[in-house]
Amino acid sequence: MHKLDVKTMYVDNVEHLDLELLNGEQNFDNEICEPDLHRPGLALTGFIDVFTHKRVQIFGNTEMAYLAKLSIEKRKEALELVLEFEIPCILVTESNIVPQEMVDIATKRKITVMRTRFTTTQVLHLLGEYMDITFAETTTVHGSLVDVYGMGVLFTGRSSIGKSEIALDLVERGHRLVADDVVNIFKLAGDVLLGRGSELLQHHMEIRGLGIIDVKSLFGINSIRVQKRIEVEVQLEQWDSSEEYERIGLDEEFNTHIGVSIPVVRLPIFPGKNITVIAEVIALNQMLKVYGQNTAKLFSDRLIQKIQAKGEEAKQIIKDQTGDAFVPNAARIQRYLRKDYE
Repeated sequence: MHKLDVKTMYVDNVEHLDLELLNGEQNFDNEICEPDLHRPGLALTGFIDVFTHKRVQIFGNTEMAYLAKLSIEKRKEALELVLEFEIPCILVTESNIVPQEMVDIATKRKITVMRTRFTTTQVLHLLGEYMDITFAETTTVHGSLVDVYGMGVLFTGRSSIGKSEIALDLVERGHRLVADDVVNIFKLAGDVLLGRGSELLQHHMEIRGLGIIDVKSLFGINSIRVQKRIEVEVQLEQWDSSEEYERIGLDEEFNTHIGVSIPVVRLPIFPGKNITVIAEVIALNQMLKVYGQNTAKLFSDRLIQKIQAKGEEAKQIIKDQTGDAFVPNAARIQRYLRKDYE
């Protein structure tokens, strides 16, 4: 089970959430055991039967306005009831004024109280995204991840096959590098695979014969991005004349990472082949599929219609040449095309 301590959460978010500590580092070692955030509005009113206290507690305008309307005695009673649980920390939003009794009780219970100027909605979005990634299932892949026309393309293959060189060429053509050499993959809700680079590399690339280069410094801030959803994988393979590669595109292949399947294209490479342009086409073709247009399927359907229109004569020709009766399906059409049958 994933765990996160309050100190790590604070350090990772202090700048972009503009966090302010109200009672010091009160037990920064408290563990956050669940990724979801919780607003304890009902718990403050006394309903604690389903109080999810192991989450970060978000006190927004509603919670703070409710506490402000209570008398000091009632407010202390409500806070004592809630803060008697092992709460990891409290985050007050929109720079709300925090009652001194709230700080005192939290300090007594060794619960860190933080405050931010951001709205509750913004905090739920920004901190929620951080928590999702922190608690997500992860794996590491040796490859390169590039944002090509808005599609996350993951290049994999054996060492020194040219993944970094292709990624560099794509960056030079205006696309954006996400990660090279080491791609950290996170599984988010909805079976979404998110790819990020390692903190150590930070958009550096190793080009054999040249060495380490800084992509951001060479090509500008627009040449990189921190993370990207992985939508298609391109497996680079050395050309093998004995291997049969896909020529039509009807037989789609998939690869699985952390239980999530994504389409994969096996791409043979050899000297003189423009892999960069093909990679761009792969991204655009995948985008068409996302919008419901499968070019290979449309072509196959038109071809089947044309063969059917030729009638019995065409069927007999195919039967004479192949020895098989005519069956208009995608697999057979591929065999005909590969053998240059009309």
